[in-house]
Amino acid sequence: MKTTVEPLEGNKVRLSIEVDESEFEPALDAAFKRIAQEIRLPGFRPGKAPRKLLEARLGKGMAREEAIREAVPSYYTEAVVTNEVDVIAPPEIDITSGEDDGPVVFDAVVEVRPTVEVAGYQSLKVELPSPVVSSDEVDEQIDRMRGQYADLVTVDRPAADGDFVKLDIDGSRDGEPIEGLSVSAYSFEVGLGAVVPEIDENLRGASAGDHLEFSGDDHHHEPDELDDGHEPHGPIDFVVDVVEVQEKVLPELTDEWVAEASELTTVDELRDDMRERLTRSRAAQAQMALRDKTAGALAQLVTIDPPEPMVSAEMQQRIQDLAMRLQAQGLQLEQYLAMTGQPQEQFVEGLRDMAHEAVLIDLALRAVAAAEDLDATDDELDIELAEVAERVGETPEKVRSEFERSGQLPDVRSDLRKRKALEWLIERVEITDPEGNPIDRADLESPDEDDDVLGLDDLIGGLEDFDADETGLDDEADETDADDPDSEGATDQ
Repeated sequence: MKTTVEPLEGNKVRLSIEVDESEFEPALDAAFKRIAQEIRLPGFRPGKAPRKLLEARLGKGMAREEAIREAVPSYYTEAVVTNEVDVIAPPEIDITSGEDDGPVVFDAVVEVRPTVEVAGYQSLKVELPSPVVSSDEVDEQIDRMRGQYADLVTVDRPAADGDFVKLDIDGSRDGEPIEGLSVSAYSFEVGLGAVVPEIDENLRGASAGDHLEFSGDDHHHEPDELDDGHEPHGPIDFVVDVVEVQEKVLPELTDEWVAEASELTTVDELRDDMRERLTRSRAAQAQMALRDKTAGALAQLVTIDPPEPMVSAEMQQRIQDLAMRLQAQGLQLEQYLAMTGQPQEQFVEGLRDMAHEAVLIDLALRAVAAAEDLDATDDELDIELAEVAERVGETPEKVRSEFERSGQLPDVRSDLRKRKALEWLIERVEITDPEGNPIDRADLESPDEDDDVLGLDDLIGGLEDFDADETGLDDEADETDADDPDSEGATDQ
């Protein structure tokens, strides 16, 4: 098979592919065998009629048309893999010769991943919250712990956030009582927004004996208390009588209380333990934020609009991933949107924004890897394949064989190069806190070596789905099959 690749305008290439008659012959023979299964000839069982007899009766035209239709996709795929053409969309195929006889020649015009320049990537700057835990933050966490052991004491003053208000409440919609929302002597903590925000707004400043009437929109929150078996719709009318206002009285912070409430014995030990926990958590969050913000800052350096096929494919993959996670919880996407009160248009727009940035990150990291000559070694590839094999429950040999069969080992190498590019950037990016003060990288290191932080695959997709056909042909079917979208080709080739 002979192939030439010609660049075209609009970020496309033309692959001109010629398959000689000897190479095309097995496809033609397979076509005759399929036809033999469908046509009955006297004296022959289905599928047993010889090819020469079929040619004499039917001619070669039907079989040749069948063979071209079945074989051209595999010829195209082979040409894409052999010539390392980084396609991002289904091809437009035009048979130019060989429909009747002779070599089969066809052109495939396909959009490819663009290469971009990211001027200024060597001097990225990101802003992170300070990872240093202050004494006030330690005290705040200890106070939260003390709050779990607090006593409620009745007070003669208006309610404020943090107080518990004992109330009688009746809720109705369109004049009909809502089951579960007619409660007497209900203890409600002000400021949590536990039902609808209007309740908190009206209880702030209310005193014992007050009678309140107001309405609230329940599409923001739909807790079990408001579940009347229907989808959220219309405002709820509330009638509330304030019975009592209570404030939380925290236990005194003493060594005796610490010993009673925890496995520690002194206040100093509790402070040290709380500081270590907060430091560990803050460091892990900072590392994740550093990766995310570094990638985001890099994406802003890309000056082209991302190709629509890549954005659409990324959106499809994100929808599929969300649908699978929801399905594991017994939910449908429509239910998720209703529960979050998020209009479908807003959801789609947010999804598009995330996909847009993910594609820019992909393109930019490839540019950095190329500019800095970052590549993946064979040992690194072996380690990655072993990790993928462990995640999917297969042997490394079988995973490698599958990637080789589908021609996707270069995709894995590419993903490793992007990871290296991200790590290269993270090592050099300038980090400051919101006040502009430099952040010491040592403060971003977690005390626990086993802390997991998000890597590149959490930003632009993992490797588990590399078994999908990313040559572009199968995407054509994906466009009409919303239940089985495959978009990994958009960002992980």
